[in-house]
Amino acid sequence: MAADTRWHITGDYFENCNCDVVCPCLFSPAPPMSSQPTQGACEVGFGFHVDHGNYGDVALDGFNVAVLARTPGPMAEGNWTVALYVDEGADETQRAALTAIFSGAAGGTMGNLAPLISTVLGVVPAPIHWLAEDRRRSIEIPGRMAMGVVAAPSMVPDQAIWARNAHPFAAEIAMAVGTDASTWADFGMRWDNSGKNGHYAPIDWTNA
Repeated sequence: MAADTRWHITGDYFENCNCDVVCPCLFSPAPPMSSQPTQGACEVGFGFHVDHGNYGDVALDGFNVAVLARTPGPMAEGNWTVALYVDEGADETQRAALTAIFSGAAGGTMGNLAPLISTVLGVVPAPIHWLAEDRRRSIEIPGRMAMGVVAAPSMVPDQAIWARNAHPFAAEIAMAVGTDASTWADFGMRWDNSGKNGHYAPIDWTNA
């Protein structure tokens, strides 16, 4: 895919990392992404759903993507190991476009993080099932991934806690917690981030 092709996507995302709540990578006295994760290394899964999107004239509406990332220390220090799963319902051109966007090769939000990546374990077409219900988000890849988050309890029942200017993915993110059995297992690794830090938010990304 051409690196200078204009693209735009809107949709929803969530993440579940292995840090205790609240993750110091985003909330600490130190600059963002410069603190040591609470477990030493960061192991985080991201789920994405594209409501509407295009990469040039390639339509991307309705597709799902998952990104798994591991850092051996503070995220800003780099040396990330990443795996990418792309919706198998997309055709070859659409999968290439989604891969370009979510790997960072096409610039935009993920492009800002791409220099931190040192190892790509694989880009895997897979059946990816996305679910968003009220204050819950989850994604499933049969036999590999079943991760989800629910909004952290707040002072106002049935409303999430929202933080501003805290994350590179969105201007506001909801504070959340990993659901029971929030796991990923592939490439010789297995993570269980149940009860650990999470977030979710609508996304509006472009390289324009």
